[in-house]
Amino acid sequence: MSSLHSPKQNHLLSALPTAEFEPLAACLELVPLPLGKMLYAPGGQLQHAYFPTTAIVSLHYVMESGASAESAGVGNEGIVGISLFMGGDTTPSSAVVQTGGYAYRLERRLLMQEFNRAGLMQRLLLRYTQALLTQMAQTAACNRHHSVEQQLCRWLLLTLDRLPTNELTMTQELIANMLGVRREGITEAAGNLQRAGFISYRRGHITVLDRLGLETGACECYAVVSKELNRLLPDA
Repeated sequence: MSSLHSPKQNHLLSALPTAEFEPLAACLELVPLPLGKMLYAPGGQLQHAYFPTTAIVSLHYVMESGASAESAGVGNEGIVGISLFMGGDTTPSSAVVQTGGYAYRLERRLLMQEFNRAGLMQRLLLRYTQALLTQMAQTAACNRHHSVEQQLCRWLLLTLDRLPTNELTMTQELIANMLGVRREGITEAAGNLQRAGFISYRRGHITVLDRLGLETGACECYAVVSKELNRLLPDA
């Protein structure tokens, strides 16, 4: 494994004791996840689970019209492919790389072997699944009841939590697709945040200047998701 990358950059893997981690580490494959790569399509058979380290993956639904919206994001706190160990194998959603980077992937058969051992990995995966369901439910409520500016603050904070820097490479169009809103709404919301001094935006790049300001501008949804993740996975 590259000296620049380690499975321990993923919080689920880093929570495993040496006795459980080392046999699993030999089966993990480091893979690049470029921006826009689709890890699985709706209804497709999943062959691997992915443990992101520096990449962020968006789970979202695509309507018959082609419109889409993100239901959750997965970064170094979690795993992409929960349907493998939950017994579903396929899912009506898709998983697309939102922020390019790296992940470690594990073949589905090996993941199931590890899950069925009923050790710490099983407990971690189930607790993470509960946190992910909380994120999905809160996202649905947020998209229905809160302003685009509040949604943008929530989304930026959750993305920031998964990155080692305050720099995001992200176009307004991509953010609009993630949130399922019009691009003009994101342009206006981002402009408000920039004028407030919370962010600096130039084409395709967002720099967070005032995290506390974003937290103040966000609705309660960010805190709910963050608190639940920390409760279920204290080291995440």
